Amino acid sequence: MTGTTALNGKNGSCWTATAGPTSYSPLEGSIHAETVVVGAGIVGLTTALRLCEAGRSVIVLEALRVGRQVTGRSTAKITTQHGLIYHDLMRNLGQPTAQSYADANRAGVRQILDWAAAHAIDCDLETRAAYTYTADPARRGEIEAEANAARQLGLDAEVLDRAPLPFSTAGALRFPDQAQFNPARYAIGLARAVEKLGGRIFELSRAVSIDEASRWRVVTDNGTAHAENMVVATNMTVKSPVGMANRTQPRSHPVMAFRIDDPTRLDGMFLGIDNPTRSIRTGRDDAGPLLVVLGPKFNTGQDADVARRFVELESWARANLPVGAAAWRWCNEDYDTPDRLPYVGEPDPDKSPGFHIATGFNAWGISNGTAAGILISDRILGQSCPWEKLYDPARPYDKEFHINGQSQSIVGSFDEIGPGEGGVLVSGEKKIAAWRDETGELHTVSATCTHKGCTVSWNNADRTWDCPCHGSIFAADGSVIHGPARKALPPASL
Repeated sequence: MTGTTALNGKNGSCWTATAGPTSYSPLEGSIHAETVVVGAGIVGLTTALRLCEAGRSVIVLEALRVGRQVTGRSTAKITTQHGLIYHDLMRNLGQPTAQSYADANRAGVRQILDWAAAHAIDCDLETRAAYTYTADPARRGEIEAEANAARQLGLDAEVLDRAPLPFSTAGALRFPDQAQFNPARYAIGLARAVEKLGGRIFELSRAVSIDEASRWRVVTDNGTAHAENMVVATNMTVKSPVGMANRTQPRSHPVMAFRIDDPTRLDGMFLGIDNPTRSIRTGRDDAGPLLVVLGPKFNTGQDADVARRFVELESWARANLPVGAAAWRWCNEDYDTPDRLPYVGEPDPDKSPGFHIATGFNAWGISNGTAAGILISDRILGQSCPWEKLYDPARPYDKEFHINGQSQSIVGSFDEIGPGEGGVLVSGEKKIAAWRDETGELHTVSATCTHKGCTVSWNNADRTWDCPCHGSIFAADGSVIHGPARKALPPASL
């Protein structure tokens, strides 16, 4: 059980809150296309738009609303600078792999910029330099090694004595001419472009089953879509011919957006390499400019007091940055991989031809996700893609990397749960997830995750039920926010 903590800022992403409504209908009846895409985030919509541009027929199914899930909750940096990745890849996997990663992400960045211009997508797109910085003089050598690796791969990288931040730093790596945007607005713009080119988009259409008959088939609550090609573009694959959940580790970040009087005081996007890590960028909502700050990662469902992370993040921001009132706060989830490379493509082309997945973006899903969409669409179109081997979803992996966790919310009785709190009561084989609203009324659902049966934890910041094994997240009422679970936590009697 986790207690209540008074948190500042409205619970929600500043990007999704200001993206504007979408009103695509749910899927009803039975329809067919050459390709069906499950998930209307950056991967799914990139894939769909490239296929539509090639004249192919496409159906996109979104469980909730376009761009409102992981894409719309990211920090939305459009950059090839991903911390200290290039030196790490060159050292561990060799220069050709590092080169392929640089090329893939450079292509992803270029595709976003090209489409934003070509389709006149109003997404607050702004050119910014990207900085990776340290406050520890002993880590200056790591900054220099990363700059050297990046330059060997054809990336423009510069080492600075300090980052242009209002607190002391001991060195920084600068990539010029990168960008930032509102990712939810960008996703909505992609969806409009898909629709304009003949693609069909359906919202509130969660895939409850995916199987293969004479062709691939996706069943939702009210309809069925058939296709020769299946693309599962969800944060974690809700289905795959090879298991992906144990090849990755779900992790979350606390994010806060603060009011800021003069956003020009922080000209750039910033990522600290010191622990605890911090990420900083500017943005805006309908009320004006914002400073967005992201805190260190934690394994989803494995923290007993997520709210504490927001308190610590706000305290750090107020001590180091020119922030005003807290406007927004949210958690974002992503999946890490052992080698820091995503899994994209056909996991088993021999037994499951035409089945494509994308997951494991290691918190860099904007450029990598776009590159993933390029790869998948190229394969469907029968074209080769230079980074197909790089993202191979069936490549060997460290089987010790994934760590299942236990519920952090076990209580002895419901009396321990106060207003705004949640807990899990275990009675024999029965596990009940309960939370109490502000009036004192208790609400209960099953505490058993519908993916693989793990016991969920209460997230006392977002007021969600989070699975500590594979990262499924459920709303307080048990409904699925995102998978790998496809079914809600069912009601549970007291």
